[in-house]
Amino acid sequence: MINSKPKISKAHLERDVVTLVLTIFMSIYIIENVVYIGADWLILLNVVVLGAMMIYIKSQAPIKLSEKRNLQLTRFIKAYAVLLSLAALLYLFKPLLFLTLFPDTNMFLAFVLGFPTLGVPLNLIVGAVLNKVKLNTERRKTTLVAGVGNLARNVEHELYGHDIKGYIKVKKEECLVKPEKVVGELEQIHEYLKDNPVDEIVIAIPVKPSKKIRNILMAADHYGVRVKYIPDYQNLFGEHYRTRRYGHLEAVHVRQLPLDGTVASLLKTSFDKVFSFLVLLALSPIFLVLAILIKFDSPGPVFYCPIRIGRGGKPFKCFKFRSMRESDSCIGGILSTQQNDPRITKLGRIMRKYSIDELPQFYNVLLGDMSVVGPRPHRSHLNRQLQESEDKYMIRHYYKPGITGWAQVNGWRGPTETKEQKSQRTLHDLWYMENWSMKLDFKIIYMTIFSRKVHSSAF
Repeated sequence: MINSKPKISKAHLERDVVTLVLTIFMSIYIIENVVYIGADWLILLNVVVLGAMMIYIKSQAPIKLSEKRNLQLTRFIKAYAVLLSLAALLYLFKPLLFLTLFPDTNMFLAFVLGFPTLGVPLNLIVGAVLNKVKLNTERRKTTLVAGVGNLARNVEHELYGHDIKGYIKVKKEECLVKPEKVVGELEQIHEYLKDNPVDEIVIAIPVKPSKKIRNILMAADHYGVRVKYIPDYQNLFGEHYRTRRYGHLEAVHVRQLPLDGTVASLLKTSFDKVFSFLVLLALSPIFLVLAILIKFDSPGPVFYCPIRIGRGGKPFKCFKFRSMRESDSCIGGILSTQQNDPRITKLGRIMRKYSIDELPQFYNVLLGDMSVVGPRPHRSHLNRQLQESEDKYMIRHYYKPGITGWAQVNGWRGPTETKEQKSQRTLHDLWYMENWSMKLDFKIIYMTIFSRKVHSSAF
């Protein structure tokens, strides 16, 4: 079987950049300080190191050198060939510039021969160090695998950085995974996920080949015609999907949204940190005044810190200015605020009208629990209600909750008593996630501050 070309991952890119930088600096050091080694010794050193690498690669043949390692070495050899080609072109067409860069033959040899001599082992060392750092610093994704056959077994070998919690038996197939890791059958998946939350589910069940496809393949083979197969992913998964290769496995990432991109996520996170820090810095005198007014207005603490549900369904402490004389329980509270609620203080009524009580949540943003813009965080009681009543509601937990959001600036804040209120809030949150951009975030922030519609349903 001929495998399709694997994509270059972020981890590989990091490894190559670090390797390239280290190699250049060490080559420059050799050029400036160790030129006296001489060309003959450099050639010998280069041959010895590359020979050792070839012996290592050959020794791995019986146990199959990993595809990732082969890809690393192939890319490095290509980069080296490009450098040699550039040096040759420079020598042929710009000899004066070439002599300026390399006035001595030894200097040129130190760079050309030193690059593979240093680069190949450095590439492997840097890769090992970065992998070690990632394993120690990054939380491994908890995964439930649907399937127990050969495909499911391959998942465990190929999915790097995943903590497989168990396997679900979906159809009749020979069990090739550890029997003790089979946690149930398809009918029990709801019960399992309720008691054992996981980050993702990997579907690894074999698809029965279509008889029509087999007939087409037989006809193509008979006449020597090449075949391309286009899977109908869009009909099955919708528009938001992306394919990615894990070793020999081609996986389809379902519900890939704009914020799943590395650049988009980094951009939003950077904005959140900088913006929240500046807001807290600018408003700290006002916070102090509000704290004093709250203490004078009614007895009790300055802050009310209920537990809310955040990214991935994880609970966190949400900071708010206290606006009631008697607040609901911080943990497991079920009381909703009513219009003209007698518990709300005079100062609290003003703060809630203009969402001033929510300002301490910029500290949550700085801590990483929340984002400036996103779906509003709910109590666990309300979260369970909406999970049961609203289709795809829990998708809003893919990302961090926000201080303000698309639903809020469109008037869908406050009570969730009617079916329309619940549905519209959920639909607006999902629309935001599917259409995210920094421009949309700026628009929501602007509307939060200046739009009358935002505060029309606040009480």
